[in-house]
Amino acid sequence: MSNTIIVGAQWGDEGKGKIVDYLTENTDVVVRAAGGNNAGHTVISNGTKYILHLIPSGILWKDKICVIGNGVVMDPTGLLAEMAKLRGQGVTITPENLLISETAHLVMPYHRGLDKVREAKRGDKKIGTTGRGIGPAYADKVERDGLRTILMTQPEIFEEELRDRLARHNATFADLGVELVPVEETVKEMLEAAKTLAPHITNTTVYLHEAIKAGKSLLFEGAQGTYLDIDHGTYPFVTSSNTTSGGACTGSGVPPRMIDKVVAVGKAYTTRVGSGPFVTENDAIGDMLHNMGREFGATTGRARRCGWLDSVLVRYAVMLNGADELAITNLDGLDGLDTIQICTAYTLRGKTIHYPPSTAADLAACVPVYETHQGWKQDLSGIRKFADLPELAKAYLKRLEELTGARVSLVGIGPDREQTLVA
Repeated sequence: MSNTIIVGAQWGDEGKGKIVDYLTENTDVVVRAAGGNNAGHTVISNGTKYILHLIPSGILWKDKICVIGNGVVMDPTGLLAEMAKLRGQGVTITPENLLISETAHLVMPYHRGLDKVREAKRGDKKIGTTGRGIGPAYADKVERDGLRTILMTQPEIFEEELRDRLARHNATFADLGVELVPVEETVKEMLEAAKTLAPHITNTTVYLHEAIKAGKSLLFEGAQGTYLDIDHGTYPFVTSSNTTSGGACTGSGVPPRMIDKVVAVGKAYTTRVGSGPFVTENDAIGDMLHNMGREFGATTGRARRCGWLDSVLVRYAVMLNGADELAITNLDGLDGLDTIQICTAYTLRGKTIHYPPSTAADLAACVPVYETHQGWKQDLSGIRKFADLPELAKAYLKRLEELTGARVSLVGIGPDREQTLVA
């Protein structure tokens, strides 16, 4: 059995949830190792749409174990709401099939307040945060002032620590002249959440190592994308965690030598949500996709910015993540085009470069170098075998392999589970 990491090769929203869902059939355990409920995975199965934020998409399969790892920051009320919605759709969630790391950090209401205050103060330099408190929660973790999920199994200590944090954060809010977090209401809400979530909380690192020893296979579900990584992304327009393949190891406790494969997921074009440079952004492509009802965020509902496929970004992501394979999603989004552009390089101040520069200012100054491909002008959504794709679509995918250095192993031609082709 193999252990596989799924990562996004762009700015997130690449369709990782669909790919994870597809691969879960032959997997025993699905692990979420980073991020919070600022991420959103949409999976459509048998005509039913499921939107997941914290719970790994493996929860949609029977007899699979899902793990929320130590690298995640977890909003208890957000998780409970997600659990309730999924149960309403007939999904079974129990302490046996959903495990939560006892060392994952908690997102509290005061984190959401801080997030919104800080974003508002940035003015024209907004990052585009979702306002869900993810950054402040990670900041508390690094400051060694966070609250971890294990406290939910110790209610008296949890209440004491929570009241301490509420008092200190409310003092800050008072100084800023913003609304205070209601103490008694918050304490009651969190203690009630703890009663429900405590049975799910355990040492997931030990569980994962025991699962590997027992011959079970693990699938690590990426959140966000390579270029939102706090170290390797388009800083400062990034998230607050490591979204690259290395983050799957630190965020789960599973060492690199136990990983067998990395699959990078990218769209057949490029999108991003929020602020920051976007070399291949194209309003006409965005209008086309939005008019098709595509490219609206699963978490925020915001319209995504869209553009031509940027192979410079994907190639660097393949290298950075050690990706063995590429899964290309949304190929059908290009069905109606006469010609399709692929960005193969950038020019920056007169020099041709083949990698993304390290500063947002330099990336914003880059000009894309395009090559033009003939469109296939055919509806792909009904195709069920890779061999049946139009030759022009296969040629497009072959060119992506050449430009990125990774083999295309899966192709998405629609939102449903069955609309996934094995190359």
